[in-house]
Amino acid sequence: MSALAWVLIALAVVVVVIVTVLCVARSWRLDRLHVRVDGASAGLDDALARRAAVALDVAALRGRLAEPLRAAAERAGRLGAGAAAGEREGAENALTRQLAAVDRSALPTALHAELIDAEQLVILARRVHSDAVRDTLDLRSRRLVRWLRLHGTAPLPQYFEIADPEPVATRRSAPA
Repeated sequence: MSALAWVLIALAVVVVVIVTVLCVARSWRLDRLHVRVDGASAGLDDALARRAAVALDVAALRGRLAEPLRAAAERAGRLGAGAAAGEREGAENALTRQLAAVDRSALPTALHAELIDAEQLVILARRVHSDAVRDTLDLRSRRLVRWLRLHGTAPLPQYFEIADPEPVATRRSAPA
């Protein structure tokens, strides 16, 4: 064989090694991102369940006047991770609207603090989930990942779109 043939063979081997290393690195990164999305989804589910439980406590304290709040909290709590995304998002948005209508000045201090904490946790968990989904979708949209189907059989992650409650600092009770 001539020297040119050896150079071409060596060059082809180097290109194959580089592409292989790049594919392995991308597939590992994609796997870690899918694990991150799964963890963020679990955290969001926990935060939403906690908020529903606190809403039930608020409804129990307010009695019969809080029937819509109790119904929204029970529906949101009943629709867990296995529910269709649109149905669950609707239930969580309905609960957010019912909680926004609650007169927080009438709540005991401990329950008020717990409600604020649960709402802030939902906001944080949704942001973490959205960031994980965004990063995963970004990597999955790259040409090499699409062409070589490096994502395997992992389902496409979905955003969880719910309205964030109004920030606590801007909420004011009606003057007496």
